[in-house]
Amino acid sequence: MELLAKLFGSDARLKTLRLFMFNQDSALSLAEVAARTKLSKDVARREVAVLFTAGLLRKKGTSSPVRYQVNPKFEHLAALDMFIRETTNVRPQSILQSLRRAGTPRLVVLSGLFSGIHEPQIDLLIVGDALDERLLASAVRTLEAELGREIRYASFATADFRYRRGVYDRLLRDVFDYPHRILIDKIGL
Repeated sequence: MELLAKLFGSDARLKTLRLFMFNQDSALSLAEVAARTKLSKDVARREVAVLFTAGLLRKKGTSSPVRYQVNPKFEHLAALDMFIRETTNVRPQSILQSLRRAGTPRLVVLSGLFSGIHEPQIDLLIVGDALDERLLASAVRTLEAELGREIRYASFATADFRYRRGVYDRLLRDVFDYPHRILIDKIGL
């Protein structure tokens, strides 16, 4: 169990807290909370109830299903927001471990939210051969559940990546012209 999960009581509470803190403008139903955190509906209901009782969340609207959103009047919102943002990161090894289930990555580059820049079009670039897109999407959703926010990613076959790099593709320039971090480079950039 992660150190922060111990502080906040459970891994489920930490995932729920991260989800709401990174998506403060969004009103989420219990089903959406469960899906995005990869928790069961009962666990998501319990964690949302705890955060609602603490005053961190408020009910939004009167329609069914009930939607929850961060309460902007919560006394410690700014401090909690800063704490969660400063302490949330995913270790590179866990990213690589998740991606290897989808195939053999030859190049993995982190940019965007992983480098503190929110402007680029993508956060994660994966290049490999015989990548299973379905398993890759599942691995990215798992990382999203851990981080509490959406990860924009792109994947390419090695030949397609080399072609795009040769024609100075804008998407690739957005990654490589801004701060980025290369986790694997078996292509030889």
